[in-house]
Amino acid sequence: MTHRQILEALSGLLLVLFVAMISGTIVSVALPQIIGALDGNQSQYTWVVTASLLASTASTPIWGKLADLFNKKLLLQISIVIFMVSSLACGFAQNTGQLIAFRAVQGLGMGALQILAQVIIAAMISPKERGRYNGYLGAVMAVATVGGPLLGGLIADTSWLGWRWCFFIAVPFTIAAFALLAKTLHLPTVRRANVSIDYWGATLIAAGVSILLIWVTFVGNDFDWLSWQTAALAGGGVVLLALATWVESVVREPVVPLHVIRRRTPALAILASLAVGMAMFGGSVFLGQYFQIGRGFSPTEAGLLTIPMMAGVLLSSTISGRMVSNTGRTKPYILVGLVVLLAGFGGLATIDHETSLVLLSVYMLAVGIGVGMSMQNLVLVIQNTVPLSEIGAASGAVTFFRSLGGTVGVSVLGAVLANRVATSISEGLAKAGIPTGGDAAAAGGSLNIAALPDPIKEIVRSAYGDATGHIFLVSTAIAAVGLVAAAFLKPARLRDSLDLPAPPAKEEAVTGA
Repeated sequence: MTHRQILEALSGLLLVLFVAMISGTIVSVALPQIIGALDGNQSQYTWVVTASLLASTASTPIWGKLADLFNKKLLLQISIVIFMVSSLACGFAQNTGQLIAFRAVQGLGMGALQILAQVIIAAMISPKERGRYNGYLGAVMAVATVGGPLLGGLIADTSWLGWRWCFFIAVPFTIAAFALLAKTLHLPTVRRANVSIDYWGATLIAAGVSILLIWVTFVGNDFDWLSWQTAALAGGGVVLLALATWVESVVREPVVPLHVIRRRTPALAILASLAVGMAMFGGSVFLGQYFQIGRGFSPTEAGLLTIPMMAGVLLSSTISGRMVSNTGRTKPYILVGLVVLLAGFGGLATIDHETSLVLLSVYMLAVGIGVGMSMQNLVLVIQNTVPLSEIGAASGAVTFFRSLGGTVGVSVLGAVLANRVATSISEGLAKAGIPTGGDAAAAGGSLNIAALPDPIKEIVRSAYGDATGHIFLVSTAIAAVGLVAAAFLKPARLRDSLDLPAPPAKEEAVTGA
């Protein structure tokens, strides 16, 4: 394809990615208001995010495998329709249960849009040249992450719109993306005989992860760490994941190709991606809540305050993408990015409800720079090690584990936050001489802060503001693991060809024959 043809096709793909990204960032800032309006609690707050991430995570490898087997353009159009219909359903939700269910369906579309866009780009552009176009991807994703919170806050604060339009707003974008792709994207149809889709593996992985996340959500509150419920849920989740691993090792075409992730480079890149997933999702979800509940800012103000992190993603992804294309190397930029990410998380681990906004901006900028320099480059590392026929499965694998990191991260951090907040509120109520049982306890657990009496409102704000630092302390430890993994990556140059060159032994055999 010529540069012009690539840009034409890329325009529709960029709009698709913009739709998928903005659906999460718009909701992140408005979520405290949404859960408050629907009378939800902290666990439901977390599951509104986790449901979409989990569905996206579980379906990503399937979409990646389907892209290796069927028409990529048709799959992309199907995923756009799924996403659009589920977005409308989310906007009409009447309670948190419905919203969580519709968000799970929306996650199916989000996972498809993100992985299929990467797979289609990989099928059009060589790895070395891809760094140049990844700059455009990073820029669009950054615009979505910067503009999303601002737009979400503005919508939530506008009385004649309301929070439901945070979901409805995705519809015109999806319609435009569908029309643009129908006109500009032209790929050869791939049809393979004896198609095999590993539904059992995907189902077992989703079930195992879901059970473990449910256990993390309720342990310590509804039942003890050492109890039969813990044994049933944690043990059951581990057994299901072990069974999924066995299934992946025996099926003909697994959703998570073990032969790919067993190799040193993909395994290390995937481990590092878990840390990036935690940063990408955990940062946007809980910082929005921190600014609104812990500091008392409006949704629009909270969106403005998260700009440093999004600006860091925008600048670092664009600049590092260009530099990767020029040098053909990825490891130096990944390492620098993860060091900066670690420093940013370390700073956020020290915040409370009175931390200077200037310091907060510096910490968020560092997190954004770290995410921007490492996220797409880790995908490139894996794509560079596999042949064109496995691009979909390999891209699906790294995206799967990155999303899994975000899903587990949001769930675990949400559980840590909920436990810490509950303890702090109880201590604050007791210190203020307010009874800790009955209506006072229920009020303290509510996210509808505006409806609380002033004394309880201040106690709740302080509890959320002080507890947020503790969840980023956990993130710091995980980012350190990602940095160690990236340090052991083998330095390698990105290839110029779309496919891997033929092995020398085979070439000699052919010549001899």
